[in-house]
Amino acid sequence: MDYKLIIKDIQAKKLEKIYFLHGEEAYFIDEITKAITENALEEHERDFNQVIIYGKDAEPLSLMSELKNYPMMAARKLVILKEAQDFKQMDDLESYFEHPSDTTIFVVNYKYKTFDARKKLMKFATTNGIVFKSEKVKDYQLGSWIEFYLKTLGFKITSKASMLLSEFLGNDLGRIVNEIDKLAILIEKDTTINDIHIEENIGISKDYNVFELNNALAVKDVAKAFKIVDYFAHNPKATDIIVVISTVFNYYSRLMRVHFLQHKSKEAVATALKVHPFVAGELINATKVYNPKKIAINIAILHEFDLKSKGVGDTGAFSQGDLMKEMVYRLLH
Repeated sequence: MDYKLIIKDIQAKKLEKIYFLHGEEAYFIDEITKAITENALEEHERDFNQVIIYGKDAEPLSLMSELKNYPMMAARKLVILKEAQDFKQMDDLESYFEHPSDTTIFVVNYKYKTFDARKKLMKFATTNGIVFKSEKVKDYQLGSWIEFYLKTLGFKITSKASMLLSEFLGNDLGRIVNEIDKLAILIEKDTTINDIHIEENIGISKDYNVFELNNALAVKDVAKAFKIVDYFAHNPKATDIIVVISTVFNYYSRLMRVHFLQHKSKEAVATALKVHPFVAGELINATKVYNPKKIAINIAILHEFDLKSKGVGDTGAFSQGDLMKEMVYRLLH
């Protein structure tokens, strides 16, 4: 079930007895929990009827007691088990999930991993409430997700600006939303956010970032590539060699796939690789610069430097900056 539909029902006061929220993406879990907190009880009811317990401090008997206690001067009570992944005795609550209280809303925040769906507890939770698996947004979907979120705030964004955000902030929706929300305060509604807005307000350089390094590698622009890695070397906070290697590896992997696609139109490549059409066009152009043999060599180079960056082999006294410079030189020659 889509998290937006769950929130819509909560806002309409269609509340369940149990919300078992688990999975790798904390953002969706937090958003559903926030909606429940705002809608389950009236403000004056919360002092006596809202209980928040953290997994590392929870004890089965006291938690069960809270769940079964009747609300005070309210129709229901709200019990939230936060950081439930730290609660090691979840199975002891199986009987409660089978027969939950009609006057309690029990919210479980089980973050950063999934709970075993084969357990009876989960079957009871599904029967008597909602089980929501919060999955990470795929890397290729991040751009679209950012565009959608900005649209809800009254903004648009260029493809390049969207990529800058996703490349710099990674697959962390909470962090992305935090930066976008700050940006929304500083920029007028109905603005189309571009790379200059990103640079001036978030601090991501529009010229010196992994996205631009990929562009330089794509056309074998040696001067530009070395300016960027030199910037990285002198500004360690700008990026990390692991991020550079991962991003460039993904780039060459996609490029290799394009070489062996039957249809190489922008639309066909975008569909096959699940990338933005803008990215598809760039990849098609890059196949004229890199043949499959050179791509295979470059992927081997990236693997070598991935090991070196982790201290495997003879790395000497080389800094991350030195390793990046050597790596980029070999990728381009």
